[in-house]
Amino acid sequence: MRDLLERKLARFEELEAQLVDPDVLANSARLSAVARERGSLAKLATKYRRFKNLNAQIREAADMIDGDDPELGELAEAELPELKAERDRLWDDLLDLTIGGKDANRTRCIMEIRAGTGGDEAALFARDLYEMYKHYAESQRWKVEILNLNPTELGGFKEISLALEGEGVFRMLHYESGGHRVQRVPETEAMGRIHTSAATVAVMAEPEDVEIELKPEDYREDRFHASGPGGQHVNKTESAIRLTHLETGIVVSCQDEKSQHKNRAKALRVLKTRLYERKVEEEQARRSDERRTKIGSGDRSQRIRTYNFPQNRLTDHRINLTLYKLDQIIAGALDPVIEGLMEYERQELREAFGTIE
Repeated sequence: MRDLLERKLARFEELEAQLVDPDVLANSARLSAVARERGSLAKLATKYRRFKNLNAQIREAADMIDGDDPELGELAEAELPELKAERDRLWDDLLDLTIGGKDANRTRCIMEIRAGTGGDEAALFARDLYEMYKHYAESQRWKVEILNLNPTELGGFKEISLALEGEGVFRMLHYESGGHRVQRVPETEAMGRIHTSAATVAVMAEPEDVEIELKPEDYREDRFHASGPGGQHVNKTESAIRLTHLETGIVVSCQDEKSQHKNRAKALRVLKTRLYERKVEEEQARRSDERRTKIGSGDRSQRIRTYNFPQNRLTDHRINLTLYKLDQIIAGALDPVIEGLMEYERQELREAFGTIE
């Protein structure tokens, strides 16, 4: 925890220095990226800097109390409870701001929703998840942009990629990564039988351009005709873009825009995000001593949640949370679920770290 906070503060101070660097000031794209990253770290870094100052003041006060000057000792003893109270409040704030790990304060992320087992019903469920997250994002005043969409004839989604931007977006949505299972009677089911199908969700912090260097020679670009449900061509030009990263084999496709240029730009954003996610996973694997929360692994193969429509029940299996208001949650009222997950991780952090002196 202390190492994480120290790294964040060091990075914040490095970015502050870059904001007055003539080379950075002369490059508008880099200046924008640096300013955006500094802004995302500002709240955490300034609180931690104040926290460190308070600890230093508390140590000084303790030395005065034990010192040879009784008058200074009395003043220090009177001041000490207030200093400790403010430090403890700041520590709780820092715990909240580190929920979500090293990327907790990112203001941009990419979400990918893919239909799993269950055919058309799984694709319809993937669409329902998209609608749920879209409505929740609207309630949080986050910006939502569709990067790529692969629809089905019945109105479902084989897959959809979204870019989300706003305060707290990654900290609150990173819990959604994993397998989502639905139990309900499909509209096409004449016998009224309950079917089980699934979708997977991946939520990835979107890096700044300066964090991931990607050159044209690092990937292969293929162009193809964008297609709609059933393979129907939705335009006659090769506007869709597929990028293949040569070193890792990561493949990204974008076909939502009619403009080849816009599809390429979106595909590059997704590719950089996936490369950044891979880098983070490798760093975590190297730090075998790093605390791993039970609920933030982001493993897509892990079944994290069940949506049971006949019982109006949602169950999050990671924290044994069951709520009988699925109709409200699927309409976008995700707060009770996300608050439950955040409180669980908050308690994990308190138990793991207590108070840093």
